[in-house]
Amino acid sequence: MASFSIEDFVGDGVLKELLPKLLEEGWDDVPTLKIMNSEDMDAINMTQHQKDALEIRTYLHDRALMQYGDKLETSRKCLPELLNLSTMELSSQFGMKRGHIARFTDRTNACADPLPKSYDLGPRKNTGTSTRKNSIHKIQSIAKSFGGSSTYNDRSLEESLVGFKIKDGYVYKGIVAAGPAEARACGCIQPPPVVDSVAPYAAIEHISVQRLTPVYKIGMEPLVKSKAPPMKASELWRDKPAVLLCIRRPGCIMCRAEAHQLYAKKPIFDALGIQLFAVLHEHIESEVKDFWPRYWGGVVILDRTMEFFKALGGGKLLKDKFLSGFLLNPRALANYKRAKALGIHQNFKGEGEIKGGLFIVGKGGSGIAYQFIERNFGDWAPVAETIEICARLQNQHQDQGDSSKSSQEYK
Repeated sequence: MASFSIEDFVGDGVLKELLPKLLEEGWDDVPTLKIMNSEDMDAINMTQHQKDALEIRTYLHDRALMQYGDKLETSRKCLPELLNLSTMELSSQFGMKRGHIARFTDRTNACADPLPKSYDLGPRKNTGTSTRKNSIHKIQSIAKSFGGSSTYNDRSLEESLVGFKIKDGYVYKGIVAAGPAEARACGCIQPPPVVDSVAPYAAIEHISVQRLTPVYKIGMEPLVKSKAPPMKASELWRDKPAVLLCIRRPGCIMCRAEAHQLYAKKPIFDALGIQLFAVLHEHIESEVKDFWPRYWGGVVILDRTMEFFKALGGGKLLKDKFLSGFLLNPRALANYKRAKALGIHQNFKGEGEIKGGLFIVGKGGSGIAYQFIERNFGDWAPVAETIEICARLQNQHQDQGDSSKSSQEYK
């Protein structure tokens, strides 16, 4: 799978010499680097060869084909020229496998679901500050469109989110969501029940967590060298709202796929002022190193007492057996095939029966805005809905801020 390590992204080609300049200008992580356009490239004096290389590597990253980056780049061909090569030429010149050629030439089916075309940021001018800041300001105005107009200043967060449409087969009950329940083994086995109500804020605010990794940037140490002290979970979202992705097992192919898909949208979450955290319930150092930053470039925290996972299950851990929950569950098998198609590697280290999910928590003590429960192994919280709820959170926060500012002006 395409790594979020920027050193892996740029490879050994012409972009490698640009790393200091990219860091200086704020293009210091892969998702942000991928949203550069020609004006941004001109602002840091990129050569045509470097521009072509970035376009090629972005395209390959979206399709989990980064192993061909150096070879394609040294051909000195631009991406359109490469896409017009025959199957025979791609195989003989670059050693592409048949299945990889099909993925490379399919321009409509990106494995990692890149930012939609509507998110084209347009040209930005370098004003002496980071060009990344300009990109974030532009993308913020577009990302807010997910939430629509905000007209619910006096309504609670719960009420403002209760009207979501039912999409993609997911069942929404207010602000709690879960994958569809399907009978298993011809109806002989029923899926485990999930809670209907969002977890109370009190269930998560005092959880003791430990930070295992920082946010990944160019040149950063692979992992935190000194052991970070425990902290109260509420410190995570004290100043900004947070998305917490509760990972069942970091070596799981489906968990890695979900984490990668979510972190690929980091520029949108940055624009909305939303932090991203991955939550683990056990600490196996080798697993953390394999998971970060290849599949997740954000902060990873440890919930040793599994309180976030208990909150997802209404106070108790939601668990399932490998036989009944996976082998005899058509939806879990479909989830596995979806993840495997992304070219992700996996292992079987660690506890794998405890279900995960996702929380969106508002700033300060405002509460849990959204809760997704992994009913079937490999169920993903829909990224579009996650972004939409985050946009609504931001809209509501701005409306409240404007209302407070107006009331002070008239005092």
